[in-house]
Amino acid sequence: MFNKILKNQFDKGKSFIKTNGRKLESARFDFEFENGDKKSILNELKEYQNEDGGFGKAIEPDFLLPNSSPMGTWVAGQIMMEIDLDAEHQMVKQMIDYLAQTNNKESGMWDSVLAETNEYPHAPWWHWIEGVQENWMFNPGIELAAFVVHWSTVKSESAKIGWHSIENAVHHLMQKNEMDRHEINNYQQFIKIIDPYKELLDLRTQRSLESISIKILDLAEQCIDKDVSNWGTGYKSLPLDFIDHPRHPLCERLGNLIEKNIDFYVQQINKDGVWDISWSWGSYPKYFEIARQQWMGVLAVNRYKQFKAFGYL
Repeated sequence: MFNKILKNQFDKGKSFIKTNGRKLESARFDFEFENGDKKSILNELKEYQNEDGGFGKAIEPDFLLPNSSPMGTWVAGQIMMEIDLDAEHQMVKQMIDYLAQTNNKESGMWDSVLAETNEYPHAPWWHWIEGVQENWMFNPGIELAAFVVHWSTVKSESAKIGWHSIENAVHHLMQKNEMDRHEINNYQQFIKIIDPYKELLDLRTQRSLESISIKILDLAEQCIDKDVSNWGTGYKSLPLDFIDHPRHPLCERLGNLIEKNIDFYVQQINKDGVWDISWSWGSYPKYFEIARQQWMGVLAVNRYKQFKAFGYL
């Protein structure tokens, strides 16, 4: 019965994505659920890539900066990882060039927010002020560094940049007793991408992949709101913000909270078969409404992917 109800919602969600979402989410949906091809996704991604190889043009719907930014490039890189894009693809090569050029050689970070973001409609958390990088640290830098290593040849200049960033990011991680959900997510993705290089990781950081993984799991578990009665209020970190498949090591730690989170998401599906977002800009109402619609499409693709991974679709 549960799956039948979900299938009905899923069909409505598909219609919403096709009608109100961006073409990028429509192509991602087709790839994930309808045997669509990579080419459609790449055609849509290309629309967001600038001449310098980076990505902008509101690929992250909460800021409308047309210029390339490390954060916009991270969004694109995640989608490229999703479709397992080859290092020889021109889009990848251009992106790696952009990341090599924009890395802070001393800190190993990439600027999470750019000053020119302020000149365009944006959510308040994307507002640039002096010293704002302290709030962001290795979000999304650790994941960008993993992209760079993954898509570079072993002894290339770009690979050196990636590894230097990883060394600094791992040092930062191991000092932390708590961490923002989004930065934890970046470290989670880093662990997945860097797995084939674990011997080199050990050599470069003096830390094993296992010890780094356990640290990330501990921070994630601590970040999760385990009080189910709180989940409907505001912007909370829930179990499925950190878990993408039933074999994830956090599943064992969290037990029936996973099932409760799936139930919660099912209950939260609106009449259009998608989810309302739990945040607001509080400014630029016209542009926020556009971003809101786009985010609903993004959330729908991501959550239905989770349902599929857990065997509910």
